[in-house]
Amino acid sequence: MFWKDKIVFLTGASSGIGEALALEIAKCGATLGLLARREVLLKELADKCERNGGKARYFAVDVTDANAVAEAAESLRNEFGRVDILIANAGIGGNNSETRNFNPQAVAQVININLLGAVNAVSAVLPAMLENKSGQLVAISSLAGFRGLPKSAAYSASKAGMTAFFESVRLDVQTKGIAVTIIQPGFIKTPLTAGRNNKMPFLMELKDAIPLFLRAVEKRKKFAAFPWQLATLVRLGKIFPAWLYDRIAGRTQFRT
Repeated sequence: MFWKDKIVFLTGASSGIGEALALEIAKCGATLGLLARREVLLKELADKCERNGGKARYFAVDVTDANAVAEAAESLRNEFGRVDILIANAGIGGNNSETRNFNPQAVAQVININLLGAVNAVSAVLPAMLENKSGQLVAISSLAGFRGLPKSAAYSASKAGMTAFFESVRLDVQTKGIAVTIIQPGFIKTPLTAGRNNKMPFLMELKDAIPLFLRAVEKRKKFAAFPWQLATLVRLGKIFPAWLYDRIAGRTQFRT
Protein backbone atom coordinates (compact mmCIF):
# COMPACT_ATOMS: atom_id res chain seq x y z
CA MET A 1 0.00 0.00 0.00
CA PHE A 2 3.01 2.32 0.14
CA TRP A 3 2.52 3.66 -3.39
CA LYS A 4 -1.27 3.89 -3.33
CA ASP A 5 -2.32 7.49 -4.16
CA LYS A 6 1.27 8.76 -3.95
CA ILE A 7 2.21 11.57 -6.35
CA VAL A 8 5.57 10.66 -7.88
CA PHE A 9 7.75 12.96 -10.01
CA LEU A 10 10.10 10.76 -12.05
CA THR A 11 12.88 12.09 -14.27
CA GLY A 12 14.53 10.07 -17.00
CA ALA A 13 11.27 8.18 -17.38
CA SER A 14 11.21 7.28 -21.07
CA SER A 15 13.40 4.14 -21.05
CA GLY A 16 15.49 1.75 -18.98
CA ILE A 17 15.24 1.98 -15.21
CA GLY A 18 12.88 4.95 -15.33
CA GLU A 19 10.39 3.23 -17.61
CA ALA A 20 10.45 0.01 -15.59
CA LEU A 21 9.98 1.90 -12.32
CA ALA A 22 7.05 3.86 -13.75
CA LEU A 23 5.23 0.73 -14.88
CA GLU A 24 5.65 -1.03 -11.54
CA ILE A 25 4.73 2.01 -9.47
CA ALA A 26 1.62 2.54 -11.61
CA LYS A 27 0.50 -1.01 -10.81
CA CYS A 28 0.45 0.01 -7.15
CA GLY A 29 -2.00 2.84 -7.74
CA ALA A 30 0.31 5.86 -7.80
CA THR A 31 0.03 9.00 -9.86
CA LEU A 32 3.12 9.67 -11.95
CA GLY A 33 4.60 12.80 -13.43
CA LEU A 34 6.87 11.43 -16.15
CA LEU A 35 9.67 13.68 -17.31
CA ALA A 36 12.10 13.09 -20.19
CA ARG A 37 12.96 14.59 -23.55
CA ARG A 38 11.31 12.08 -25.91
CA GLU A 39 7.63 12.99 -26.10
CA VAL A 40 6.49 10.03 -28.22
CA LEU A 41 8.01 7.52 -25.79
CA LEU A 42 6.60 9.42 -22.82
CA LYS A 43 3.08 9.39 -24.24
CA GLU A 44 3.31 5.64 -24.87
CA LEU A 45 4.58 5.10 -21.33
CA ALA A 46 1.84 7.27 -19.82
CA ASP A 47 -0.77 5.19 -21.65
CA LYS A 48 0.81 1.97 -20.32
CA CYS A 49 0.83 3.36 -16.78
CA GLU A 50 -2.86 4.19 -17.06
CA ARG A 51 -3.58 0.66 -18.28
CA ASN A 52 -1.59 -0.66 -15.30
CA GLY A 53 -4.00 1.06 -12.93
CA GLY A 54 -2.18 4.29 -12.15
CA LYS A 55 -2.57 7.86 -13.32
CA ALA A 56 0.10 9.52 -15.44
CA ARG A 57 0.99 12.90 -16.83
CA TYR A 58 4.02 13.45 -19.03
CA PHE A 59 6.33 16.39 -19.60
CA ALA A 60 8.67 16.46 -22.59
CA VAL A 61 11.39 18.44 -20.86
CA ASP A 62 15.17 18.49 -20.82
CA VAL A 63 16.24 17.98 -17.21
CA THR A 64 19.02 20.56 -17.67
CA ASP A 65 16.38 23.27 -18.20
CA ALA A 66 15.72 24.33 -14.61
CA ASN A 67 12.73 26.51 -15.45
CA ALA A 68 11.03 23.80 -17.50
CA VAL A 69 11.57 21.22 -14.75
CA ALA A 70 10.12 23.63 -12.18
CA GLU A 71 7.10 24.29 -14.41
CA ALA A 72 6.48 20.55 -14.81
CA ALA A 73 6.55 20.01 -11.06
CA GLU A 74 4.24 22.98 -10.54
CA SER A 75 1.80 21.61 -13.11
CA LEU A 76 1.73 18.29 -11.25
CA ARG A 77 1.14 20.06 -7.92
CA ASN A 78 -1.58 22.27 -9.39
CA GLU A 79 -3.52 19.23 -10.59
CA PHE A 80 -2.93 16.82 -7.71
CA GLY A 81 -2.09 19.08 -4.78
CA ARG A 82 1.44 17.94 -3.98
CA VAL A 83 4.47 15.88 -4.94
CA ASP A 84 5.14 13.09 -2.44
CA ILE A 85 8.22 11.50 -3.98
CA LEU A 86 10.91 12.70 -6.38
CA ILE A 87 12.88 10.00 -8.17
CA ALA A 88 15.87 11.69 -9.80
CA ASN A 89 16.78 9.09 -12.38
CA ALA A 90 17.76 11.02 -15.52
CA GLY A 91 21.28 10.21 -16.62
CA ILE A 92 23.66 9.35 -19.44
CA GLY A 93 26.81 7.24 -19.44
CA GLY A 94 29.01 9.38 -21.62
CA ASN A 95 30.43 6.24 -23.19
CA ASN A 96 32.00 7.91 -26.22
CA SER A 97 35.44 8.94 -27.41
CA GLU A 98 34.84 12.66 -26.77
CA THR A 99 34.04 12.09 -23.10
CA ARG A 100 36.86 9.56 -22.61
CA ASN A 101 39.27 12.06 -24.15
CA PHE A 102 38.10 14.72 -21.68
CA ASN A 103 36.54 17.02 -24.22
CA PRO A 104 35.22 19.80 -21.95
CA GLN A 105 31.83 20.06 -23.67
CA ALA A 106 31.30 16.31 -23.59
CA VAL A 107 32.26 16.06 -19.92
CA ALA A 108 30.04 19.05 -19.11
CA GLN A 109 27.09 17.34 -20.80
CA VAL A 110 27.42 14.29 -18.54
CA ILE A 111 27.69 16.40 -15.41
CA ASN A 112 24.90 18.76 -16.46
CA ILE A 113 22.46 15.90 -17.02
CA ASN A 114 23.48 13.51 -14.24
CA LEU A 115 24.24 15.99 -11.47
CA LEU A 116 22.77 19.39 -12.27
CA GLY A 117 19.65 17.77 -13.72
CA ALA A 118 19.10 16.15 -10.32
CA VAL A 119 19.72 19.50 -8.63
CA ASN A 120 17.07 21.07 -10.86
CA ALA A 121 14.59 18.36 -9.89
CA VAL A 122 15.26 18.81 -6.18
CA SER A 123 14.87 22.56 -6.52
CA ALA A 124 11.53 22.03 -8.26
CA VAL A 125 9.96 19.93 -5.50
CA LEU A 126 11.73 20.50 -2.20
CA PRO A 127 10.38 23.94 -1.19
CA ALA A 128 6.78 22.69 -1.33
CA MET A 129 7.75 19.50 0.51
CA LEU A 130 9.27 21.60 3.27
CA GLU A 131 6.09 23.64 3.50
CA ASN A 132 4.08 20.44 3.85
CA LYS A 133 6.70 18.90 6.18
CA SER A 134 6.41 15.72 4.15
CA GLY A 135 8.13 14.11 1.19
CA GLN A 136 10.90 11.87 -0.06
CA LEU A 137 13.82 12.59 -2.38
CA VAL A 138 15.28 9.57 -4.18
CA ALA A 139 18.59 9.71 -6.04
CA ILE A 140 19.40 7.00 -8.59
CA SER A 141 23.16 7.26 -8.28
CA SER A 142 25.68 4.48 -9.00
CA LEU A 143 28.39 2.30 -7.49
CA ALA A 144 30.63 4.12 -9.98
CA GLY A 145 30.46 7.11 -7.65
CA PHE A 146 32.42 5.43 -4.83
CA ARG A 147 35.83 5.82 -6.51
CA GLY A 148 37.04 6.78 -9.95
CA LEU A 149 36.88 4.07 -12.60
CA PRO A 150 38.97 3.71 -15.78
CA LYS A 151 37.52 5.46 -18.87
CA SER A 152 34.71 6.80 -16.69
CA ALA A 153 36.00 10.10 -15.33
CA ALA A 154 32.92 12.14 -16.23
CA TYR A 155 30.40 9.49 -15.21
CA SER A 156 32.14 8.66 -11.92
CA ALA A 157 32.47 12.35 -11.10
CA SER A 158 28.80 13.01 -11.84
CA LYS A 159 27.62 10.13 -9.67
CA ALA A 160 30.04 10.91 -6.83
CA GLY A 161 28.74 14.48 -6.92
CA MET A 162 25.14 13.28 -6.99
CA THR A 163 25.66 11.05 -3.96
CA ALA A 164 27.38 13.81 -2.00
CA PHE A 165 24.72 16.35 -2.98
CA PHE A 166 21.81 14.21 -1.80
CA GLU A 167 23.62 13.23 1.39
CA SER A 168 24.20 16.89 2.18
CA VAL A 169 20.55 17.66 1.45
CA ARG A 170 19.54 14.84 3.81
CA LEU A 171 21.51 16.42 6.62
CA ASP A 172 19.67 19.68 5.99
CA VAL A 173 16.13 18.28 5.80
CA GLN A 174 16.00 15.07 7.84
CA THR A 175 14.53 16.85 10.85
CA LYS A 176 11.91 18.62 8.72
CA GLY A 177 9.80 15.65 7.65
CA ILE A 178 11.74 14.87 4.46
CA ALA A 179 13.40 11.52 3.80
CA VAL A 180 16.32 11.17 1.38
CA THR A 181 17.16 7.83 -0.22
CA ILE A 182 20.32 7.29 -2.26
CA ILE A 183 20.31 4.18 -4.45
CA GLN A 184 23.61 2.98 -5.91
CA PRO A 185 23.12 0.16 -8.41
CA GLY A 186 25.82 -1.67 -10.27
CA PHE A 187 25.51 -2.93 -13.85
CA ILE A 188 21.93 -3.41 -15.05
CA LYS A 189 20.81 -4.41 -18.53
CA THR A 190 19.43 -1.15 -19.93
CA PRO A 191 20.07 1.02 -23.01
CA LEU A 192 22.79 2.70 -20.91
CA THR A 193 24.86 -0.50 -20.79
CA ALA A 194 23.96 -1.79 -24.25
CA GLY A 195 26.74 -2.17 -26.78
CA ARG A 196 29.59 -2.68 -24.35
CA ASN A 197 31.97 -5.47 -25.28
CA ASN A 198 33.87 -5.69 -22.01
CA LYS A 199 32.64 -7.83 -19.15
CA MET A 200 30.34 -6.16 -16.63
CA PRO A 201 30.61 -8.12 -13.36
CA PHE A 202 27.39 -9.22 -11.64
CA LEU A 203 25.28 -7.77 -14.46
CA MET A 204 21.63 -7.74 -13.33
CA GLU A 205 18.50 -8.21 -15.37
CA LEU A 206 16.24 -5.17 -15.13
CA LYS A 207 13.32 -7.26 -13.85
CA ASP A 208 15.46 -8.51 -10.96
CA ALA A 209 16.74 -5.05 -10.07
CA ILE A 210 13.45 -3.11 -10.02
CA PRO A 211 12.13 -4.75 -6.79
CA LEU A 212 15.34 -3.66 -5.06
CA PHE A 213 14.79 -0.04 -6.12
CA LEU A 214 11.19 -0.14 -4.93
CA ARG A 215 12.09 -1.75 -1.60
CA ALA A 216 14.70 0.92 -0.87
CA VAL A 217 12.13 3.68 -1.45
CA GLU A 218 9.39 1.92 0.50
CA LYS A 219 11.66 1.40 3.51
CA ARG A 220 12.91 4.99 3.20
CA LYS A 221 16.47 3.73 3.37
CA LYS A 222 19.23 6.30 3.53
CA PHE A 223 21.45 4.19 1.25
CA ALA A 224 20.88 1.08 -0.84
CA ALA A 225 23.57 -0.54 -2.99
CA PHE A 226 23.28 -3.67 -5.10
CA PRO A 227 24.02 -6.29 -6.26
CA TRP A 228 25.52 -7.13 -2.87
CA GLN A 229 28.55 -8.90 -4.35
CA LEU A 230 29.67 -5.88 -6.38
CA ALA A 231 28.63 -3.43 -3.66
CA THR A 232 30.84 -5.29 -1.18
CA LEU A 233 33.84 -5.13 -3.53
CA VAL A 234 33.29 -1.45 -4.19
CA ARG A 235 33.01 -0.66 -0.48
CA LEU A 236 36.28 -2.50 0.12
CA GLY A 237 37.86 -0.45 -2.63
CA LYS A 238 36.84 2.70 -0.77
CA ILE A 239 39.26 1.89 2.05
CA PHE A 240 42.15 0.70 -0.12
CA PRO A 241 45.21 2.96 -0.12
CA ALA A 242 45.70 4.75 -3.43
CA TRP A 243 48.61 2.58 -4.58
CA LEU A 244 46.64 -0.63 -4.08
CA TYR A 245 43.46 0.74 -5.62
CA ASP A 246 45.40 1.99 -8.66
CA ARG A 247 47.03 -1.40 -9.14
CA ILE A 248 43.71 -3.26 -9.05
CA ALA A 249 41.35 -0.81 -10.73
CA GLY A 250 43.90 0.22 -13.34
CA ARG A 251 43.76 -3.28 -14.84
CA THR A 252 39.96 -3.29 -14.97
CA GLN A 253 38.13 -2.26 -18.12
CA PHE A 254 34.34 -1.97 -18.07
CA ARG A 255 34.08 0.24 -21.15
CA THR A 256 35.21 -0.20 -24.72
